[in-house]
Amino acid sequence: MPEAARVLMPLPARDFDPTEAAISWSVLTGQGHHITFATQDGVAAACDPIMITGEGLDPWGFLPGLRRLRLVGLVLRADARGREAYRRMAASAEFRAPIAWDAIDPAAFDALVLPGGHRARGMRAYLESAKLQAVTAAFFAARKPVGAICHGVLLAARARDPATGRSVLYGRRTTALTWQLERAGWRIARITRFWDPAYYRTYPEAAGEPAGYMSVQQEVTRNLASAAYFLDVPADDPHRRRRTSGTVRDTEDDATPAFVVTDGNYVSARWPGDSHTFAHTLGVVISEG
Repeated sequence: MPEAARVLMPLPARDFDPTEAAISWSVLTGQGHHITFATQDGVAAACDPIMITGEGLDPWGFLPGLRRLRLVGLVLRADARGREAYRRMAASAEFRAPIAWDAIDPAAFDALVLPGGHRARGMRAYLESAKLQAVTAAFFAARKPVGAICHGVLLAARARDPATGRSVLYGRRTTALTWQLERAGWRIARITRFWDPAYYRTYPEAAGEPAGYMSVQQEVTRNLASAAYFLDVPADDPHRRRRTSGTVRDTEDDATPAFVVTDGNYVSARWPGDSHTFAHTLGVVISEG
């Protein structure tokens, strides 16, 4: 792998998670790698604005005059590190001049990063893109480093190996946004954001489906060799409380809240709180690749 790797980061046109994309960009560019962004139409993307401002996550958030009065929103939005990283990324030349999804040539890149985001309005086009699924499959087939976090793992799970028809994650160990974390955000938002109760659920269950059936964890697991290949924080992990609370995020200097899984050239993580550790781990895999 070249010292300065060419890293592809596809994004939806809007509503991706700012922390997962921007911390990955910040860490990997800080290591000397070059990031190329790709969006559906080749126009600069925009993250989920709620994750920056926190506006609209409180019970009065639908009222224009009260939106800026934030309590729950200040807790659930991206933290200061994520917001600052997004500000810098959004101002960068590479972010402002993405290529189009249809212009992606996997052979032109050394590694792939798949950030997540949960807001259905923008994320579904990304998660359901046949082009991005094919691109992801090509990276796996070429044994190039791939990193996926949160809903990004769902995109990888939907990518099919053309030789077998199975998911590219079949036979691999992975984590992703867990049902515990997804359900916790959903339970809060359907009360505080009562006018849009499915805000934290990209794919709500249909009538007759059990709770969690359309969660990221369960769909990813249905694409694996067995349920045992989906990994979460072990019960005896000394940092289990910090890693599963959904309230503590990792930093450059503290990886104890994070949970990241590496399987060969594939790195996965659960949510924005894993982003620093996820990006540094992927950086190691890229350098060793």
